Order: sequence, then C-alpha cells, then structure tokens
Amino acid sequence: MTDLPRSCDVVVVGAGAAGLVAAADLAAAGLDVTVVEAEETVGGRVRSTFRDGYVLDRGFQVLNTAYPAVRRRLDLAALRLRSFPKGMAVLTDRGPVRLEPSPRGALSALSLFSGRVVRPSDPLRLLRAVAGDALLPASRLKERPETDTLTALRRRGLGKRAVDTLVRPFLSGVFLDPGLGTSSRANDLVWRSFARGRLTVPETGIQAVSDQLAARAAGARMVLGVPVREVGPGAVDTEAGSVRARAVVVAVGPGAVARLLPELDGPALNPATTYYHSRPASPGDDPLLHVDGRSARGRLGLSSVMVVTATAPSYAPPGRALIASSVVGAERPSPARVGAEAARLLGTGDSDWEHLDTVHVPDALPAAPPPLGDLRKPPAVGGGVYVAGDHRDTPSLQGALVSGGRAAAAVLADLGLD
Repeated sequence: MTDLPRSCDVVVVGAGAAGLVAAADLAAAGLDVTVVEAEETVGGRVRSTFRDGYVLDRGFQVLNTAYPAVRRRLDLAALRLRSFPKGMAVLTDRGPVRLEPSPRGALSALSLFSGRVVRPSDPLRLLRAVAGDALLPASRLKERPETDTLTALRRRGLGKRAVDTLVRPFLSGVFLDPGLGTSSRANDLVWRSFARGRLTVPETGIQAVSDQLAARAAGARMVLGVPVREVGPGAVDTEAGSVRARAVVVAVGPGAVARLLPELDGPALNPATTYYHSRPASPGDDPLLHVDGRSARGRLGLSSVMVVTATAPSYAPPGRALIASSVVGAERPSPARVGAEAARLLGTGDSDWEHLDTVHVPDALPAAPPPLGDLRKPPAVGGGVYVAGDHRDTPSLQGALVSGGRAAAAVLADLGLD
C-alpha cells in the first residue's frame, strides 16, 4: 500500500486478475504504473476470507490447470494445489448416480443404460461429445457453427431427460445459467479444458492465486482501499485525489464497468450465492461434486454441493468439514433450507450442521450468449482508455488473465513501446 501519486505513466483501475496481469506487464516494460483498488485487498472476485480456521472463498471456485494462461502466469507448484476428483454425483428421480472413472462409478453408471433414468443411448452420446471437444484443438472448436448450448446439445442427439438430469445441473454451476443460453462455443471450450486439466484449489485458498499475481506486479504501485469515482482521457479521479496518466486501464469487475464507462454496453450478469456450512469431519466425506438432477417441482435447485475439505482439509480447522452449497440467480433462500437440501444431496442428515457464512456475488460471471464471435473484444475504447476483464474475453479466469495481457499489449503498442 502506497500513497496516490499526482501523475504516472499508466493507471490500472482494479486489482483483480485482469488488472494485476496488466500492471505486471506494463511495469515489466519499464512504465511507472499505479494500481488503484477500492477494496483493502487484491483479488476482485478471486479472493478469500479467513475466519476461525476456515477458508471461505468468494463463492465456490476452482482453478483449472488446463487453462493456457493459468499455466503461463502462475507458479502452480508454489500454490500447493489440491485436486478434486473428476466426475460428479447426481441425485435423480430414480436415486443417486455416480459418474466417475472408478469401479464404483462404472457400476453406478450402469443404471443409466437401463432406460429408467435417461435413454440408453444418451450416456454414449454425451461421452462422445465431451471426448470430441477434448481431442480437438481450440482453434477447431472456434470454427464450429455457433448457437446456444441447449440447441447444440439437442443437435448432438441428447434427449430432454439426459439434458435435464445430467447436463443442465452441471453446467448451471459452471456458467451460472440454468437456461443453457450460453454460447455453444464457450461451452465446447470449457468442456475441453475440464477434460484435459485438473480442477483444483490452492491449499491456502483461492486468494493465493491473486497474491501470486500481485507479487508478479510488484513493480507497480499498489493503492488499496481507494474507490475510483470517474475515469477520463488522461486522468482518474478517486476519493483520495486525481491522477494524471498517459493511459488508463479499467479492469474492474463486470458489474462496475458500466458505472465508470457508461458509453460501453455493460454485460448481462449471472449472480450466485454460496452458503458455507460446517459439521464434524468424517473419513467417509465424499469428495465428488454433488448436483440435483431431479425433476420434482418445488426443489430448491442447488447448482452444486461440495464437501471442500474432503479434497482440501486445510480449508477448515482439524476435525471439521467445510461444505460449499451454491444457488444460481438472485434468490437467496435461508441458510437452514439450503443446509437441509444440501444434506439431502449428500445423503446425510443436517442436525449437526453450523452455518458459517453466506456469500452473494451479484456479478459472479458475465453472461456469454451467442454470438460471441472470436470471443475477444478490443481493449482500446478511445482517448487513451482501455478495458480488461473476463467480460471482454471468455467468462473465466482464463479470460481475465488473457484480457489483462491484451490490454497491456495495446497500451504498449499505442505508446510505441511494443
């Protein structure tokens, strides 16, 4: 934390993933860079709070090791990653089904071929679709005709029951889009990355990702806890004063960009709420992601339930389990109702559950409906102002990291330093 200067070469507004990458690249090029962040800590949406021995990420988050920008920008070994098992457990109208690459999962998955849950041909169609995305290079996936995800799934021959029971519950948690209106192009790329990489969390919480990015931006001046009021060509006005600059990079979250740059069309936002509960840990705690594939009306509709400590015990004090239950949308049901429904998905009781926190993120993920085109919007918006964030690229950490690098490259090119 340093004082706000009167002038510098570049001001980066926002110390989230995109802003930290932009700051690191610009400072590495020899520019005098100031990062201004409204919060007291770096990270934006990629941060954690620490309370009584618990690690509470800002919503349930995972780090996908298949993302090229993640491998390029982060020292994954230093993060001491804990890997979630591949697969998921689905509660269907006919009971629980486990989809995982194990003898137990194979035995459970046999029930899908009986025709009682989905059509017997649907599991193979789904496997073929995921495998096809995994094997193709990203450039080929981007050449496919683009539509929404639901239409693409139906064109691949998946039946309605398979979509509603197996696919929609999972993708609702990925894109925070229960209607599956997300671009099929974005969905293909995500399935490819999930199949190729590991889904992980750092041992000390997702905050470790942002702290590492901030360390790599150590050449920039960090001004934390100072909200920005206005952005214009060559100047940034903050609650601590104004700063003149040759260039300004606006790297705030998707919910705040329209306030600072009203001339831009702000992205539609997909909100989400994560409920953190604790209970005594057990050797039988299930590490799989649990989703609700039932068709019964009136169910709560949790997008996912995860016993985080079954994979990362460091997220809770010794002897305690941490459970993250996520709800998509603006609705915020009571913690008691969420806990009861989450326990039902896990197949346990909830009498010994303790509610720790409720984390609502109104701009958890920018919506990505078709057409996305080439996925990337230009960073320069005129007058020496640039924009970075996952709302300018793919809605993911990968998109944020890439967008931050593209914004920095555009600044350097315009200043004649590329």
